[in-house]
Amino acid sequence: MSDAAHEGSGLRVVFVEDDEETRRLVARNLEAHGYHVDLAADGAAAMARWEARRPDLVLLDLGLPDVDGLEIVRYIRRESTTPILVLSARGREEQKVAALDLGADDYVTKPFGMSELHARLRALLRRSAGPERELDGALVVGRIRIDTSRHEVQVGEAPVHLTPREFELLRVLAASRGRVVTHHRLLEAVWGRGYTDEGHYLHVYVSQLRRKLDAADPGGDAGAVIVSEPGVGYRLESS
Repeated sequence: MSDAAHEGSGLRVVFVEDDEETRRLVARNLEAHGYHVDLAADGAAAMARWEARRPDLVLLDLGLPDVDGLEIVRYIRRESTTPILVLSARGREEQKVAALDLGADDYVTKPFGMSELHARLRALLRRSAGPERELDGALVVGRIRIDTSRHEVQVGEAPVHLTPREFELLRVLAASRGRVVTHHRLLEAVWGRGYTDEGHYLHVYVSQLRRKLDAADPGGDAGAVIVSEPGVGYRLESS
């Protein structure tokens, strides 16, 4: 079996896209990589395909002719944690944020290349089982180990001394490893509901957190990096 055929391993994708040419080209490429693809051109068809198939992945364009794509995210998240990858047109930053806040897992900005799309899909499938945990419940991302019960962090064997807010920020990002966590969700989780408009807090604390993680790993390879998604949020990625 070829690598392309093996990649999707027969997983079922519902692909929701109103542009016929995009639907055809992307579906053909996904099928060539081993996915089973069900197509939907609007929100009504998307919900019907979802109910009929209960797929392994949902690939969702937000700009649908009959309903806002955000309604599809909300509909699926009422009862399922199925990974949702959003397709977003350039300049629709607010919709990206709204989709992520509603529970979408990631987004690809149009126009996109198929290599990027496949990388995002592979990452979603890896993360669908949740973050890696050790037997004692510690979160592990790369060489970063976060002991949530003791509030201790290590990079390799080196301890990292964090303030309570820095620790909680890292914990929230690690619990959503590889997923974008929006500014709003981070501020609410770490500081509370009264601080959701205080975006400058995040810039300062993320900078401090990066600096401390780097200092604990002089070789420069903590095996993970905090990635900024401008105007949207942050993600902790394995490097």
